[in-house]
Amino acid sequence: MALDNDPLVREVALRIKTDLERLAPTMISMFVEVIPEFRHDDEVRRLMVASTDSNLAAILDMLTLAIGLDDITVPPAAAEYARRFAQHDLSLEALLRAYRLGENMFVQWTMTQLAELNPPTDVALAAAARIAYLVNSYIDQVIEGLIDIYASERRRWDARTDAARAAQVRAVLDADDLDVSSAEQMLSTSLRGWHQFAMLWTPPGTREPGAVLRAGTALLAAATGKTPMTVEADDHSRWVWISSVSRPAIDTGELVLALRSQPNLCLALGDPASGLEGFRRTFRDAQRARTVALATGGRGLTEYREVALSALFTDRVPEVQAWASRVLGGLMAEDDTAARLRETVRAFLDARGSYTDAAARLHVHKNTVHYRVRKAEELLGHPLTERRLDIEVALLARAQLGLPRS
Repeated sequence: MALDNDPLVREVALRIKTDLERLAPTMISMFVEVIPEFRHDDEVRRLMVASTDSNLAAILDMLTLAIGLDDITVPPAAAEYARRFAQHDLSLEALLRAYRLGENMFVQWTMTQLAELNPPTDVALAAAARIAYLVNSYIDQVIEGLIDIYASERRRWDARTDAARAAQVRAVLDADDLDVSSAEQMLSTSLRGWHQFAMLWTPPGTREPGAVLRAGTALLAAATGKTPMTVEADDHSRWVWISSVSRPAIDTGELVLALRSQPNLCLALGDPASGLEGFRRTFRDAQRARTVALATGGRGLTEYREVALSALFTDRVPEVQAWASRVLGGLMAEDDTAARLRETVRAFLDARGSYTDAAARLHVHKNTVHYRVRKAEELLGHPLTERRLDIEVALLARAQLGLPRS
């Protein structure tokens, strides 16, 4: 006679669902640690997190609501992540490996829950076998769909002429032993003059991102008076660079005004640089500026020269946050009062300690600046004249890196 283990299966799944806020990040961290292809920038990482969350939610719904395997489809976030994997020429094997590793971790979670519930051995074994079968069947079915999605996107992407240019640009950027002549031959353009890179991208959910990116390219052309070269990094982002004999001069004021007509367009701008090494450096500058912009959800224009110091910290955000918290103390708080105090301290320090100048910059009375500076010093535990450089750097990092992060 078959054991009725469905109530136990549901109980195990509900317990995992209750603890999912803690468990899901451990799975995501495991992917990043074990699979190099999962070490993305912030934007693609958010898509990877959404893919993981949607698969876990679908599995738990299947176990708790008795959803049939015939009704299982690839979750939209997982499908989009597979497409992005293909667009970035990351291996399908790495993506499928993540699903098998995730399956194994999920089964381990169920074993832990069964051990805590401590049902009779035969009931526990039957429940464990049932869960393992359902999860494995789900993974098999989703993987079949993902293989089709990845292959279709890969074929579509490979057919685009921009894909070849993107590969060539990446090769020039990454091959340190490549000489100027070989690099010029690969890109069919001169690299001996000046260059300036820009990264264009659209936030998630943007309708017709291709049209937005084309509009951004036109804005750059208008601001420089030159026809830029472009590479489609993926459906949501584009690399654009200006090459010229003389140092490129972009009218950033005009560009900022023009970007108001494109609220869904984000643009990060590297510093101009010359020669092959300059081509690489301005690209990396633009890339770092984009990382800073993504950290704070910034829209519009982000110039590397404005965020260069914070950009040095983007690979060490947890350490920077811990250091900034020690330096700023209560000024790190996220409430409106702390925000006003931080704004006042930055204006006061920028004004070289002049209460009058700081008040003019903030459009408040001088006495208000006196009061806020005194309150800030109480939170710091010492005058602003002590550790002034640390305070300024910590305030800059907090503002430009979106600290504190959860």
